[in-house]
Amino acid sequence: MMDKSTENPDEEDRVSRKSNGGTKETLGMLQSFRRSILRAAEKSPLSSGGKWAKVTTGNESGSQPPPSPSLSAGSPVTSLKNIGGLFYKKEEDDSDGAAQKGKGLTRSKTDPNMAGFGDSLMKKGASFRRSLKFKKPSKLEAAVLVSEGSLEERKEEQEEEEEEVCEELEESYTLPEIPHTPLSVMQINNLIETEVLEEAHLNLLALRQEFQQERERCVEDSPLELAKKEKDLNLLYGNLRVKVNNIVRDSNSLPSRNKGLLVPVARIIQEEDRRAEEPGGLQGGWLEAWREAVGEGVQTKVQSVHLEPREQNASWLAVHLALLGKSIVEDLEKVKKELRWSYPPSFQVFSTYVRSYHRVVGQHLKKLEPQVTELKDLYALLDWIINCYKSERIMGSPSLQPDMKDESADLQLQDGLLKQLKVKYCCKVKEDMKSSLNRVIELENEEVWRDRRSPKKEEDFLNSPFHMDIWTKVKGNAINSRRIDAQLEQEVISSCLQALKEFPKRFEVEFSRHCSALRPQPLWTKYHITYINSFSALQQHMDGYQDTCHREVEGLRKEAKWLIIRLIQVLEDQYKDNVKPYLRRMMTRKWLTNDEDFKQLYSQTALLSEHCALMRPPHVQELASRLHYHVVREYVGQLMMNNYSCKNRKHEKAASKIRVQWGRLRDLFEDMKSTHEWLHAVGDDLSNIIIQKNKADIKVHLQPLVEHYPDFRMPCGLAGPSSAALWRKVWQCETTSGETSGLTRREHDAEQPGLRDLRQLLPSQQKVVLSQRCTQLRARRCHAG
Repeated sequence: MMDKSTENPDEEDRVSRKSNGGTKETLGMLQSFRRSILRAAEKSPLSSGGKWAKVTTGNESGSQPPPSPSLSAGSPVTSLKNIGGLFYKKEEDDSDGAAQKGKGLTRSKTDPNMAGFGDSLMKKGASFRRSLKFKKPSKLEAAVLVSEGSLEERKEEQEEEEEEVCEELEESYTLPEIPHTPLSVMQINNLIETEVLEEAHLNLLALRQEFQQERERCVEDSPLELAKKEKDLNLLYGNLRVKVNNIVRDSNSLPSRNKGLLVPVARIIQEEDRRAEEPGGLQGGWLEAWREAVGEGVQTKVQSVHLEPREQNASWLAVHLALLGKSIVEDLEKVKKELRWSYPPSFQVFSTYVRSYHRVVGQHLKKLEPQVTELKDLYALLDWIINCYKSERIMGSPSLQPDMKDESADLQLQDGLLKQLKVKYCCKVKEDMKSSLNRVIELENEEVWRDRRSPKKEEDFLNSPFHMDIWTKVKGNAINSRRIDAQLEQEVISSCLQALKEFPKRFEVEFSRHCSALRPQPLWTKYHITYINSFSALQQHMDGYQDTCHREVEGLRKEAKWLIIRLIQVLEDQYKDNVKPYLRRMMTRKWLTNDEDFKQLYSQTALLSEHCALMRPPHVQELASRLHYHVVREYVGQLMMNNYSCKNRKHEKAASKIRVQWGRLRDLFEDMKSTHEWLHAVGDDLSNIIIQKNKADIKVHLQPLVEHYPDFRMPCGLAGPSSAALWRKVWQCETTSGETSGLTRREHDAEQPGLRDLRQLLPSQQKVVLSQRCTQLRARRCHAG
């Protein structure tokens, strides 16, 4: 078997290659295994050819490494060596080694000196043998292991080669020899067009030297020839710059095509900038032209990002910005990994591309701005500019680090663009807020007013959810704008509150227009209480922005307060109208014998009490106190009108009735949380006076009344004695009280907290009557004296 393989090496190679492909020819497997064991021994640290042995060149070593058994006559070793020669600062032995390592079956990474080699090999071999239905272990298992190890080794070596290649082009260079005789203008131009740039540039330099020499000789007899040569130079240099700019511009879009041209392009730019002061060249720096070409390429890249029409996609701008960010990152990754290595460090390739993107993207957004009219699109654009562009999604991407650490991540926006976008955003927020408020009124009409539905309760109080909807809207706008900018948040809140300031009046107009026909039904009253509660809650929500937008919050508070006052006043007026006929019939002959009017008064007040229980404080106390004051004033006023005079023992019945009725009304207003507690004792004080029979007792009971209410004078005949005598006693008590105290009327009033309230209690007509009575009493007293 060994002789056969020696005589026919081609057959041996064929068998070995088949073993790599997984064939079952036993002869090739055994030979491959034997050779791989030999190579593994060579890699041992104990052998001269091991991995850790001293590396020597081909001249220093007297023996050549054995060829791989997988190499045949057609193996591309020679071509790989040539490719390796392109790498900078690579030794010949390194390139040979790389070529050897790139073959299908090379040295195994298995070390024969490792203690666990036998165990692992036998285990894997047994498993593979069972799968092939072999009864005994064969050397095929070792061949498979060698193949696996070689694949891993080849992958690691390729990665190392890539790392070695990724080195920046050296700053210094050696210019090839310039031809003594340049090619013709047409030939040089053809070289430029066919992108043979290095040769074309050398011939251009030769032509330029000829021009300079002729110019120095100052050939006076051939100025036309010199001008023609200068024109040719300018034409050729112009074409060369155009070609260089096109290559640079497209280098990131077509990296595989232009990558090999970038090195001569960089050297041409360096050489031309070095010769910038010499005659015969182009005006303007080549490096600056290179930067402009980079910017043009970036602009082409940005313009190629897909942009859908607004009519076809509602999220057109968000999609475009996402694609733009992705394109920027991918482009800069190519620059970082590929293009930068084709230039010397002085070009600052990555920085140039980053700055170009800052400028070009800023110009692109300026062109997009007129198309951005919707609130969501304005938010997307502002968020992308302020947050996304600098975030890890784009300029802060981990794939661009650490090169971006020393670079600015801010967009280069045109002057005033960001401010313009913010102002536009705030205006749209205000418009959107107005539209939302109009929609609130429409929903209230559709869900409540139109179908005459009863309002819902929340925590035992009538409530409409629109105040929560409005608050959520304002809060959402504030939170979204806060993600963009703190100053923008304040401006957005101000815009929302400005739009909200007009809402109470518009709501009142629409409410009156749709629900005025319901008056005076209980549902109409419930609606008023509901909106008193809702606008009070809305006002409390907006008070949270008092510190940031004081003026706007005060304006909204004023409008909401006046709406609440008007709603309360409407309820008050309606109650007064309801009880007015029943109060007028108090203290009449019918009142003493019939309780129907008081029952109606009590029923209306009880119904109001039930409704007030559905109203949130503090407005319920305010309404209850005002109505309490009104009922007491009107009730007592009927006593003073002297519409009915009690005789015999009817005054006792009247006093008892007043006490009972007053007690029932007092309980109602106490339940309603009225704050006028000082009115509760009026009924009892009046009843105590009315029930008395003689003047001495009347005077005793008048004293507390005068002390509590010094200006309270009662022309009432219910007490039995003549009204003149009663008035005289009241006057005497009042005068005595003032004299004994030694106080002036103003000081006396100040001592009595209820005085001013009771003065206001009396109707204006009764005040006139009382004033006339007092004047008469004073005149009679003076005449008697």
